[in-house]
Amino acid sequence: MIELAAVFAVAGAASNAVGTAFQRKAASASSRGGIRLLAELVHRPYWVIGMAGVICAALFQSLALVNGPLALVQPLFILELPFALLVAAPLMHRRLPRSGWWGVGGCVAGLAVLLIAAAPHGASDQAPLARWIPALCLSVGAMAVAVLLARRGQAPARRAALLAAASATGNALTAALLKSASGTFADHGFTAFLRSWQTYGFTLAGVVSVLLLENALQAGPLAAAQPALTIGDAVVSLTLGITLFGERVRTGWWLVPEICGALLITVGVLVLSRAVQRIVVLPVPAEEQRQAT
Repeated sequence: MIELAAVFAVAGAASNAVGTAFQRKAASASSRGGIRLLAELVHRPYWVIGMAGVICAALFQSLALVNGPLALVQPLFILELPFALLVAAPLMHRRLPRSGWWGVGGCVAGLAVLLIAAAPHGASDQAPLARWIPALCLSVGAMAVAVLLARRGQAPARRAALLAAASATGNALTAALLKSASGTFADHGFTAFLRSWQTYGFTLAGVVSVLLLENALQAGPLAAAQPALTIGDAVVSLTLGITLFGERVRTGWWLVPEICGALLITVGVLVLSRAVQRIVVLPVPAEEQRQAT
């Protein structure tokens, strides 16, 4: 089932990347805002494709979390970043600098080394309330502290990194709650799913995480926000997987390749974040300009 969970997680990362890219493509062709923007977007094929990608991503993530450990599934969502660049660059008529592809290679290679060395295992999808209470308190507390430290007046890069770290913690908490709720649905059906407090917990945590992400991207440069978001999600997910669900990873001398893989991912994300700032804008074909008009 571990292999199946990995396949679903990669499919979820790819689907979310496609959904985000197509939604951004649809929104970029409109100058409206608010409800009027949404009313216009629902009639655009690009937006419909994007929403389908987001829905499929949520489904794939649920299937991955039911079949495999949180410590495996969430780190694989790091692949969403290179997937998004691969899809969005040609779709938005952009060309990534050569350094960006080195960053993509670093992310993928580092993730492979980390997960092969760590070999996360243990697939329990439920945890007693005695574990949930400290996990929730620490996660929400860490998010609150990061938001308070990111008050206005701080340097933009610092604010972006802190808000992204808060969003990453929220993403990891959302995944943990989703894992538990999905397990309840698989074992006991839809009625039990609706009665589970984790169902409403992951909905609330997910909304808060998205709001924090939007603020992080607005507060400062992507080069400051993206590493905190990507690495933070993986680290907090690993911690929650071990403490909540009793998941295990290999230790001892395996820590050496695990640390090397994590460093390679970090470098890859940093390189990618900087390369995105130097992305080349390509001419838009005349036919697409006429369609947008």
